[in-house]
Amino acid sequence: MSDPETPFRLVVDASVAGQRVDRALADAIGTISRSRVKTLIEEGHLARNGQIVREPSDILREGMDLILSFPTPLPARPMAEDLPLTILYEDRDLIVLDKQAGLVTHPAPGNETGTLVNALLGHCGEGFEGIGGEKRPGIVHRLDKDTSGLMVVAKNAMAHNALSEAFAARDIDRAYMALAWGLLPASGEFDGAIGRDKKDRKRMAVVQSGGKPALTRFKLLEPIHTSVSLIECKLATGRTHQIRVHLSQAGHPLLGDPVYLRRIPAAARGLPQDAKDAALDFPRQALHAARLGFIHPRTKQPLSFETAPPQDFQDLKNRLTGSTFKSS
Repeated sequence: MSDPETPFRLVVDASVAGQRVDRALADAIGTISRSRVKTLIEEGHLARNGQIVREPSDILREGMDLILSFPTPLPARPMAEDLPLTILYEDRDLIVLDKQAGLVTHPAPGNETGTLVNALLGHCGEGFEGIGGEKRPGIVHRLDKDTSGLMVVAKNAMAHNALSEAFAARDIDRAYMALAWGLLPASGEFDGAIGRDKKDRKRMAVVQSGGKPALTRFKLLEPIHTSVSLIECKLATGRTHQIRVHLSQAGHPLLGDPVYLRRIPAAARGLPQDAKDAALDFPRQALHAARLGFIHPRTKQPLSFETAPPQDFQDLKNRLTGSTFKSS
């Protein structure tokens, strides 16, 4: 393991001779990705026997003396802002938070400020140790702007790499709660590759070719007037808009979904008028990331978090059923 700001030295022996320099260094360092090592080499941060080299694919020979240096992290480009955050857990490596609906994750044209990244920079200040050469939060996974719920954010490269690998390997326990139109069976799954909608590039769709495999498992938590289902969804894969796309494709779009609910569903006819009005007027997709569990990248201890849906979700469910919401 290596301190990311201390130059790393590797004297090539027989065990690594014959390997690519980027692969050998990434394996030896153990806390940064091979792609990051490759970038550092290409930017001129690797010295071999005292000479700068810039070719990541060079083959190592026994006796070579390599020194990889790490540039001082640049200040984060987004502006730090004092914005409210609901933080459930924080240590030197990561933050677990309950993101409110309406909060964009990354600054982008039209949303340069007021994002989760701006808020995290305001919260942590210099607490980020540097990811990809910049002092910034490591966004391991995203939630759509209008989806609420649990997220984990890395504070350093070690945590970012470990958590990213865990998400890629599906070694994460994630469960979502959703309100979907129609009555779903007690349990089941939706299996369909997801790619860009050929008719609307802003939408994703289940596609026959060119998409990425996607699998969503669900269970029915509560039927409501045979017109709406409160369900729990678990992702076996993590594609853009996966839950929203799969449920819409199956004829059970999420209540309030501004992208995948294009007309009043037939199931709405089964609701009392006040409940129907509440469902059709809900201004966002009724989706909440309710559970998140993972192995801590440093301590190797399991961490698990659960949150109830936000008040607007609960109010909608109460208007549909007249009952009070109970968190899991």
